[in-house]
Amino acid sequence: MLPLTATSALLFSAIIGLLWLSTVPLTSGLVAQMFGPRYMATLFGFVFFSHQVGSFLGVWLGGFLYDAYGSYDLIWWLSIALGLIAALLHWPIDERAVLRLRDQPSP
Repeated sequence: MLPLTATSALLFSAIIGLLWLSTVPLTSGLVAQMFGPRYMATLFGFVFFSHQVGSFLGVWLGGFLYDAYGSYDLIWWLSIALGLIAALLHWPIDERAVLRLRDQPSP
């Protein structure tokens, strides 16, 4: 949308640097909070893999729908709908610490 200049490249780099993978610390924190650190590596591996599969399918579906309909309008509306659904699904997440049996004081 902007001509390629040193300023536009630096601005783009700054924005991508701040936003790219910005959900990783939040997601790994939720995994650790909900399941503890014992299986953190395995569980976060599944989470990260599912993000990669979702990214691939989103890009592939965008190209497929463009080829089928000649426009990106449908994939944009689907992306908006999925974003709203994701926000609604994540709204009730309770960020308080999970009480585990090993955390309770012994009598």
